[in-house]
Amino acid sequence: VQPPEKPLQAEEWNRLRESFQSPEIFEEVMFNSMVRCNSPIDVAKSLLTHVAKNNGDIAYNLLLKYLALCVQQGQTSEIRDVYDIMKIRFRILESGAYNLLIKGMCNSDQWRMGLTLLEEVKKIMIPSRTNYESCIKAASRHQEMNLAFELYHEMLSKDLVPTLDVLQAFFDFSRGMKGAELQKELFGVLLYLRDNQIYPHKTFMRSIKLWFESMPGGNWRGHLTNIKDSGQCPVCNHQLEDSDLTEEEYNNLRERIIRDVIHGTDTFRKTSPQEFEAFQTFVENRLPFDIVIDGLNVSHIKPRRMQCENLFDAVNCLAKENARLLVLGRKHMLINSSNWKREVMKEMQNKADFFFAENISEDDAFLLYATLRSGKHCKFVTRDFLRDHKACLSDSLTRHLFRKWQLIYRVNSKKMFLSLFIQQPAFSYDCVVQTTGDTWHIPYKDSFEEKYSYQVPRKWLCIQQQL
Repeated sequence: VQPPEKPLQAEEWNRLRESFQSPEIFEEVMFNSMVRCNSPIDVAKSLLTHVAKNNGDIAYNLLLKYLALCVQQGQTSEIRDVYDIMKIRFRILESGAYNLLIKGMCNSDQWRMGLTLLEEVKKIMIPSRTNYESCIKAASRHQEMNLAFELYHEMLSKDLVPTLDVLQAFFDFSRGMKGAELQKELFGVLLYLRDNQIYPHKTFMRSIKLWFESMPGGNWRGHLTNIKDSGQCPVCNHQLEDSDLTEEEYNNLRERIIRDVIHGTDTFRKTSPQEFEAFQTFVENRLPFDIVIDGLNVSHIKPRRMQCENLFDAVNCLAKENARLLVLGRKHMLINSSNWKREVMKEMQNKADFFFAENISEDDAFLLYATLRSGKHCKFVTRDFLRDHKACLSDSLTRHLFRKWQLIYRVNSKKMFLSLFIQQPAFSYDCVVQTTGDTWHIPYKDSFEEKYSYQVPRKWLCIQQQL
């Protein structure tokens, strides 16, 4: 439907409605179209008035669409009016309405009303990431950085993951501002990128560079560079952190994972203590393994093939090196079926140790345990990122070691058939944000990627403080 260009009278709306093929949804379709075409607000208002006169009231979903148009156009007084109507008519609003109201108010000169609405949301539900980010950006735009960071920490404490957009806003709006506390907070954002192995994109990287260079009396200079294969920065000659774990780091990580993840709260949700005990005994009697394979995960690599064939190829490919293999399977694999042929399974069991867990068991904990107990040389094959387990680790240092360990020891089973297997990482240095105090090294990507990725960037920003 093409919305009219000017407000209509009641009979004109009625005529339009009657000529529409499904009159009962005319208003809804018309409002959708108005939002899409960004129609003048008085046109939308004339339809709203017409509906109110005809029906005696206006349905929630129509008010919501009108609100979306007001927010789109920054019509602050209209947004407030709709809010007042909604509060009287509906005791509780849902998250969609609050998202629009908070965004609308935060983008206006009455942005503090957005903070009031955020407090209102907190009483009935956990605010969304969007709610927090609208308020953080509004506070940052008005140079209220303490408030912006207070909201940011509150957001992190609720396990909401900030977008790169809001992290960039901190650097954009703090440019040229003084204050040791502010500097500490922004360094904290850079360490958040490090802990979570997040790579800023080019525009975000530029914001970081400009912020450093604008720091009053800071005397920072940034240069874009490519790190040498040896891990040395050509700009400042600093040697980046080694990508491998030391023996001590490996042992600490092993103890922490076995304590926090494997014996922590999350293991026995999907496996019984008896089954896990049997698995531990099985592993201890056969240590050490060279490679631990997530059998079910690998069996789904090529969807058009039989699952046992996919796993058979993987086991064959890895057994060539005389490696000691442990395959984690499920009990259903032992039942002869179209996907699991008994003779193929038998042949595989001659080349690798197999442990068959119950069909409902979660095998990540088995995978971690067998790999870590086998020692520093042991790798594991899976397509999973094991993010949940990283989240169980309580401190950022251990999470960083876990990520480093994954990068070195996790083999993406998709790549395995391209014989990219059992390589050390492409770099001898660790590809994360790093600092020595008077230098920062920040890896960045050319383009924006919101999704998590193990592709490490080749480009770096080197920032030095000229003392």
